[in-house]
Amino acid sequence: MRFIYFSKFKNDAMKTKHLFQLILFIIPTLFFTACKKNADHFCNGSDQITGTSQVYATGLNNPRGLKFGPDNQLYVAEGGVGGTNTTNCTQVIAPVGPYTGSTNGSRISRINASGKRMTYVDNLPSSQTSAAQGSLISGVADVAFVGQTLYAVFGGAGCSHGVQGIPNEVISVKANKTWDMVANLSRFLMNNPVANPEPDDFEPDGTWYSMINVNGDLYAVEPNHGEVDRISTNGKITRIIDVSAKEGHIVPTALAFNNGYFYLGNLDTFPAMTQSKVYKINMNGQIVDSVGGFNAILGLAFDQSGGMYVLENFTNNPFPTPGTGDIVRVDRGGNKQVVISGLNLPTGMTFGPDGKLYVSEWGFGMPPGGGQILQITLSCDQIHGKMQNL
Repeated sequence: MRFIYFSKFKNDAMKTKHLFQLILFIIPTLFFTACKKNADHFCNGSDQITGTSQVYATGLNNPRGLKFGPDNQLYVAEGGVGGTNTTNCTQVIAPVGPYTGSTNGSRISRINASGKRMTYVDNLPSSQTSAAQGSLISGVADVAFVGQTLYAVFGGAGCSHGVQGIPNEVISVKANKTWDMVANLSRFLMNNPVANPEPDDFEPDGTWYSMINVNGDLYAVEPNHGEVDRISTNGKITRIIDVSAKEGHIVPTALAFNNGYFYLGNLDTFPAMTQSKVYKINMNGQIVDSVGGFNAILGLAFDQSGGMYVLENFTNNPFPTPGTGDIVRVDRGGNKQVVISGLNLPTGMTFGPDGKLYVSEWGFGMPPGGGQILQITLSCDQIHGKMQNL
């Protein structure tokens, strides 16, 4: 084809010369444009990728799941500050329980492009484990947008968490920052038990963790019972997969969606040493693949080239240890590389519209205001030179 194409110019040396000059101009221009586009977004396949972090926002109370809204501002679910109220109902057994809680100890924060935090929705439920278990706090677990509407999922509410009158639920936030219940998750769990609950580690109201929007429906993960459920915006709840029936008590936590499949990461039980996996699940709730060798997964995200980022809460230790968290990138071929390490108890992760990762850090175990958000810039060492993710 090249011979036929150029034969048209065999009697015109000047046209041939101009054509080569044009090609020599176009190829580098397209190459630069492709690299520039990639640099502005995400690294590719076999690139050596590294991340550099800086503190983006401070003053958060046990930050958890986070998402960017349609206004390009960052919304952060916070576990809150716990509470001291007790309840008279079925309690979580020791040593995790009994819980104490409050109806107004957590919130949702909004963070602008300058990293300034403001309270977006206040006075949401929060609770804490027994002192013997470290008084670990949970409240609002995650947030997600459907169109212009903000939704949140509670993980620390319900009577068994010391929160009277407010179950674990999905809520929608109104324009005036008040909220309405969309779906009662506590009641769904109690009316629809999973196949293999863990009797020595059972939470009647559940401990919901991740929530995402897929095609206008919300999908949420419940770690303690072990399930992924679809919640429509009109309140209908449908179980997509009973993880306990297929994998036992593996404590599923993190959920992402990419190219028609769900990806589910698990924390696993303690002591945890590289026993966590990411499961690939189709829309019918069938596990079709998995990749293992991770530790205490609490976040998942995908870049535009199909690379999967796995947030490990801690590594090389059997229990949560500050300074040992990291992010591992898995390319389409299953190759792993650590993008950044040395994170302090990270609990949530998302990509921003700028192509940078945003991570909730010091997500538990800190005094009020001790949580923060990291901004992680990715860079790639490619065959044509080092490209910086702007």
